[in-house]
Amino acid sequence: MIKNKLHLYAGAACILIALGACKSIDIPQKEENKNVPESYGTDTANDSINTAKLTWDHFFTDPNLQSLIQTALQNNQELNITLQEVEISKNEIRAKKGEYLPSLGVKAGVGMDKVSRYTNIGAMEATTDIKPGKEMPDPLFDMGVGAYANWETDIWGKLHNAKRAQVQRYLGTIEGRNFMVTNIIGEIADAYYELLALDNELQIVQDNIKIQSDALNVVKLLKQSARSNELAVKRFEAQVLKTKSMQYDIQQEIVEAENRINFLVGRYPQHVERSKDSFDNLVPQAVYAGLPSDLLENRPDIKSAEYELAATKLDIKSAKARFYPSVGISAGIGYQAFDPGYLVNPKSLLYNLVGDLVAPVLNRNAIKAAYYNANAKQIQAVYHYEQSILNAYIEVANQLAKIKNLQGSYDLKSQEVDALVKSIGISNDLFKYARADYMEVLLTQRDALEAKFELVETKVNQLKTTVAVYKALGGGWDQQPLVNPDTKKDTNK
Repeated sequence: MIKNKLHLYAGAACILIALGACKSIDIPQKEENKNVPESYGTDTANDSINTAKLTWDHFFTDPNLQSLIQTALQNNQELNITLQEVEISKNEIRAKKGEYLPSLGVKAGVGMDKVSRYTNIGAMEATTDIKPGKEMPDPLFDMGVGAYANWETDIWGKLHNAKRAQVQRYLGTIEGRNFMVTNIIGEIADAYYELLALDNELQIVQDNIKIQSDALNVVKLLKQSARSNELAVKRFEAQVLKTKSMQYDIQQEIVEAENRINFLVGRYPQHVERSKDSFDNLVPQAVYAGLPSDLLENRPDIKSAEYELAATKLDIKSAKARFYPSVGISAGIGYQAFDPGYLVNPKSLLYNLVGDLVAPVLNRNAIKAAYYNANAKQIQAVYHYEQSILNAYIEVANQLAKIKNLQGSYDLKSQEVDALVKSIGISNDLFKYARADYMEVLLTQRDALEAKFELVETKVNQLKTTVAVYKALGGGWDQQPLVNPDTKKDTNK
């Protein structure tokens, strides 16, 4: 009767302890704001067409540029490093899943025990017979073989939520990979257009050298006829030498631009095949921004921040579950004996089954700190998510405005170049007939060369801005699945 009451009191005490442990701190979570403006500005119209939906091989039509991008998606070291991060994150899911599944193992062991005869255990062994007329073996061996199992039931979802959080982070690493793909494509396109611009500048310099050399020959002839002087000859000669020296600066820039592409492609320095068409004939790709709300779906960095936010919310649930009691079950079965002959005897069979109820009652500071940290990280994730949306919107708005302004600038620069090119011929004619001095000719040639360079710079900025809009809208990553070059597996699986 008394024994039954003790069991009842013990059970009631366990229940009270468990209920006391269930008291947890509840902190409201911060909700994210997904609202974005309806357009990218007062002068931009809403359009359902979105350039980001185009795959990169449809957006970039130059076959040489397509080949470079395709090679980079296979060989770029930074991208392959990121692919390994995806593999690591996938393995973390497997590890988290294993924490809430039952574990089963087998074990076998052999031991020996020699105790003093003059201790209580030694005295009992001396008088204990396994069989009539035989003492307990001395030293005493202990051998066993069996299986064991452990399982935490996870009734509050602590381990399951930790695994779900890791799944969200795995999806975030995939979006991080997609974001890197977009950036690499953009970097290669920028460097490729820069290389084309440098080729064009080199051609401009070489054409200008011919114009200046012709002017120098004219000045020399005029000097012979006493219609000019040695000063004019030397000034024209110096101008020709200065322009010729510019070739080497541009050639060095071409080498560096080629090697920047080679680095992105993941290969050692070599010639970069590129379009032989006139740079002036390049037309920037038309872009359509779509709706600002499309950014939430198209931008990999926004989606990555969203997955991290979802993970932090699950982290809070997992941390909160630590306040509650945990129930664990362990079991074992096997054989144990001091002699191999008895090991398979039915009387050597042993087994156990244990259930544990563990609840934190006092000094829960570590659990509280983990819960507070989880809440703080969730708030951080909200701000980071909102910041990613704001940054994406501003990037698109800036680049759309830049496209418009660069077009206006390019139109005026083209007219300036046309005027200065015509003025070169006019100044040369005037100089021949002593209607203009040599300084006017030199200044006209210099201004024309600078204007041509500025026109090339404006054109390449137009091309780069088109690429920047494509990146800002979230284009480039939505292509065929990337395959890990080491495992030969699709990283999305």
